Amino acid sequence: MDIKIDIKEIIGENAKNSYIPVELITDRGEVSCRFYKVDSNNLSVIWVGGVGGGWDTPAEELYPDLSEKIKKNGISSLRIRYRYPHDIEESLYDVLAGIKFLENLGASKIALVGHSLGGAVVIQAAASSSSVKTVVALSTQSHGTDSVSNFSQDTSILIIHGSDDPVLPINCSKQVYNKAHEPKEIVILTGNAHCLDESSEKVHQIVYDWIVSELTN
Repeated sequence: MDIKIDIKEIIGENAKNSYIPVELITDRGEVSCRFYKVDSNNLSVIWVGGVGGGWDTPAEELYPDLSEKIKKNGISSLRIRYRYPHDIEESLYDVLAGIKFLENLGASKIALVGHSLGGAVVIQAAASSSSVKTVVALSTQSHGTDSVSNFSQDTSILIIHGSDDPVLPINCSKQVYNKAHEPKEIVILTGNAHCLDESSEKVHQIVYDWIVSELTN
């Protein structure tokens, strides 16, 4: 997919926060992002939500918290707000635009993190980009995830799902896990629902440890 982007930084928004508001200007419209910059942008993470859109984040502020925390490891973060959160193809385009933005800044090792529908989005994006080294799929749907079997041999995946998810059953993640090749890992959190709030501290630690290990080793 050929994506042409221009960058527009929005000065002054949320000055108290450590991110830079950025608009990716694409031929399909503007993609709003929050960029957590580090001195070297070789290692990066993209974080996306589900059909709720906006700045959706699971596990009690997982995305903003880890975007800030992971900077100390020399890893930048890009949070993306979908233009059309109910459209998986358009959401994929937004993530690919984000990947190109990071690549233009020098990123060569990228992690993708997606929740719910976002799990399918980041799986499809990873299968399309040689820069993606790992994927974290949180409470993912199974629809649209067949391309997980097309990951490059060195692209890993971590899958986390709650045992009591009323939105997407745990079998969705199990199907993805079974289609994926090694290296892969699945974590089932007993008593957790779709947003994984019940074990948010554990989710934060698992995801943090995984990303740092996969991008820095």
